[in-house]
Amino acid sequence: MSAVARDEQQQPLTEHLGELRKRIIYSLVYFAAAVIIGFVFAGRVVDELKRTAVAQQIELHVFAMPDALAVYMKVALALGVILSVPFILYQVWAFAKPGLREREQKIALRFIPAATVLFVIGLGFAYFILFPMITRFMLVMTKTLQVQEMIGLTQYFNFMFSIVFPFGVLFELPVIVVFLTKIRALNPVRLAKMRKLAYFTLIVTAVILTPPEIISDILVAGPLLLLYELSIILSKRVYKKQQREDEKNHLDQSE
Repeated sequence: MSAVARDEQQQPLTEHLGELRKRIIYSLVYFAAAVIIGFVFAGRVVDELKRTAVAQQIELHVFAMPDALAVYMKVALALGVILSVPFILYQVWAFAKPGLREREQKIALRFIPAATVLFVIGLGFAYFILFPMITRFMLVMTKTLQVQEMIGLTQYFNFMFSIVFPFGVLFELPVIVVFLTKIRALNPVRLAKMRKLAYFTLIVTAVILTPPEIISDILVAGPLLLLYELSIILSKRVYKKQQREDEKNHLDQSE
């Protein structure tokens, strides 16, 4: 292979790496700014989180000097993530844009608001329903052992974030499925065939994340299964529309 040919092959790779680097830098700068904003409001957010019914049942303690600062930073980071989600999704779209057809570019761009909304809904579901339920169960278990709980401030917030943020990601399922259907990488037939495996996976996830109570399992597994069924319904609508368009294009070509 000649030197010229090698240069021609390396140039697109260099351009892609340069574009990736630019998008990562943009995302990091925006995230850093969002974290700073989050830190400004962290005190108010911590106060509000401590006023919830569940938090009022717990006497929180500080076991080390840096604990208060650590909590402020964790809350600031959490707010930074929430504020950065739409911008980071846009940067992912901007990086992938050159490799997408014009139709795929428009489709992907429209999914950013939906993905952001579902992420926030997932956070809300986990925080307002799942987290209080699990916390109350843990407190009951502690009382059955007849011991005095000594829950640290950082432990409380770490536990909260470990439950809340994974559900923000899980609630992205309908958006991901519809997008993959739009670009013809997935269809409702395959989703229906995967239903048993998907149900099993989602139910196991719910059982692992919740206290060993059937009501708790149902409260968590139910919405997850509904999300999967909603994904199939939306995928069917997109798939049928694609089939009608394909038939119309085929007839036009035949004429």
